[in-house]
Amino acid sequence: MTGIPPNRSEQIQTAQALKRVTCALAGLAASLLAQNGFAQAADFPVIRKARPVTAIDWSGFYVGGHAGFGGGRSAATLFDPAPASGRHVFGGLIGGIQAGYNVRLPSGLLLGAEADVSFPNAIESNSFISKLATARSGITHQWDFIGTARARFGYAAGPWLAYATGGLAFTGDRYLNDLPSGDQEKKLDARFGWVAGAGIEYAFAPYWSARLEYLHYQFEGASVQFPSAAQYAATMNFQSIRVGLNRRLGGSVIGTGPTAEPPAGLESDRWEVHGQTVYLGQGYPSFRAPYSGPNSLSPAAQYQATWSNALFLNARVWDGGEVYYNPELLQGFGLSDTVGVAGFPSGEAQKSNFPYPRYNTSRLFVRQTFGFGGEQEDLATDPGQIAGKADISRLTLQAGKMAVIDLFDGNVYAKDTRTDFMNWSLWAPGAFDYAADRLGLTYGVTAELNQKQWALRGGYFLMNSQSNADSFDTQVFRRGEYVLELETRFSLFGQPGRLRSLGWLNSAFMGSYREALNDPANLDISRTRMGRIKYGYAFNVEQAVTDDIGLFGRWSWNDGKTEIMAFTDIDASLSLGASIKGTRWGRPEDTIGLGGAINALSRDHRDFIAAGGLSVLIGDGRLNYRRERILETYYAFALNRWVTLTADYQFITNPGYNADRGPVHVFSGRLRGEF
Repeated sequence: MTGIPPNRSEQIQTAQALKRVTCALAGLAASLLAQNGFAQAADFPVIRKARPVTAIDWSGFYVGGHAGFGGGRSAATLFDPAPASGRHVFGGLIGGIQAGYNVRLPSGLLLGAEADVSFPNAIESNSFISKLATARSGITHQWDFIGTARARFGYAAGPWLAYATGGLAFTGDRYLNDLPSGDQEKKLDARFGWVAGAGIEYAFAPYWSARLEYLHYQFEGASVQFPSAAQYAATMNFQSIRVGLNRRLGGSVIGTGPTAEPPAGLESDRWEVHGQTVYLGQGYPSFRAPYSGPNSLSPAAQYQATWSNALFLNARVWDGGEVYYNPELLQGFGLSDTVGVAGFPSGEAQKSNFPYPRYNTSRLFVRQTFGFGGEQEDLATDPGQIAGKADISRLTLQAGKMAVIDLFDGNVYAKDTRTDFMNWSLWAPGAFDYAADRLGLTYGVTAELNQKQWALRGGYFLMNSQSNADSFDTQVFRRGEYVLELETRFSLFGQPGRLRSLGWLNSAFMGSYREALNDPANLDISRTRMGRIKYGYAFNVEQAVTDDIGLFGRWSWNDGKTEIMAFTDIDASLSLGASIKGTRWGRPEDTIGLGGAINALSRDHRDFIAAGGLSVLIGDGRLNYRRERILETYYAFALNRWVTLTADYQFITNPGYNADRGPVHVFSGRLRGEF
């Protein structure tokens, strides 16, 4: 530091430290940014990190996402007619989106306006503001969204921006009153208030910046009158601390002039960003059903829709080491609240229903690859893979939050409910009761040994604490799921093919169908739960016929003695199908799919349902058993390289294995955008 004044030296050291901290925050933003499930798409465009810049024009429009922690305090009173009061503290992870516009003055001062909206996470209790109960009422007050419209005042120096912010705040509230009769009263309302806060932002690439921000919200009081005459009043404040990631739209990089994309030469292979939004609507006309039960598909005509928004933020952080983060915003409902059919018609319909978007950290894991040398291959970019070269002979380890079927049971023709088949029996092996919460995710560790003609994969995953639950049994290795898969690669008549042979074993706290049937007066399978073993297998084959036509098939089975823990009510399943690209009619990016599945129950499982038992997805009160049969066909029409519109039809015979009900004609439309 010779020749630099001490105070200047301290400034440089401080700036370097701040730069390191903010770069770390950029990684955390790539670890906490909120915005639908995992999808494989080898042709996704890539937005890659640029070298840090020393000067950036902050002026112009930007969009982005954020995630962090939000919570507050509430004082509530319930008059019913005597008052009951309480003070409550609430909070949890949040995520959302923002958009704004900046003007940077020559002096470095920055004036801006920003609007944002945040949502609670997928754990229902984290959205509860307060709960009060009396002999006549039970009030649950929760928030659905919190947003702001505010000004920003700051100072920008090179890639750094520090700012204060303030303005209007608003929130959407939901009030539920559970009555002793079992009925529920519901009220929706919106409240307004003010917000103030501050933040620091760092432009780590010409068009990308990461931020750390604190906001304090104060809302006006709420007052609600229910039809039952109960009255509820509450105050609320809210605070959030969050990291965010912004993408500037257009503008210029100082020294380069206006441009719509980052200048050439600024790209790196250190990280990638993919994005995806999928709207999927499904409906059917009324069908024959002489009786219905709690888990029946409604015989009345209905329409439901889901909407998912996802980012896939992938970073190469050291030699062979990568971090993957997939934040999502999920919204919508499955048909009949996702019950009534074992081969359910929409893979986008989760077992949790969200009237407003909910934030979820769907994937967050570390991957380490050890190459053994020799011949290499190119790994194409997609949401689950950073592009690059890798040794064909390699060992890959992975640990964190993920979906089991991200790594197991791959199939190029029938795997991704956001791009190809929608029915659960066609994009996955129906009898594979893979470990998962209600959103299809779990925590685990995996290993894969890859060679040119084969690959061997194994994994251990946490099982849910009980059937269809969001919590996990943390008795590691004593409870959990073990999966082993051998993939063999071959060529038939000059076209590539693959066979995957998978075996799995679940050790979990689960009930027995036969033991539940021994007490027909109660028929409550939860009373029979204890530590038990469930096992099964699946075979999965794919074969290209030509460059544009491919065939696939799956056969899966489980022992069928214990209750389904996570996936669906199928103990044996066979599916077959074909995928055809539109090259012959001048639409090479279009795809036609045609597939069918036959699903079956074990003897114990069907006897339990026939006696009136309820399982994860099915239970009509009684059962005229027949195998469930499904036919699905779709046409995916590529509007351009970023947007695809799909029309889908499914014919379901014996829904829920009941010959007394159906058949059902399900019509679907799917709009998918990606970058």
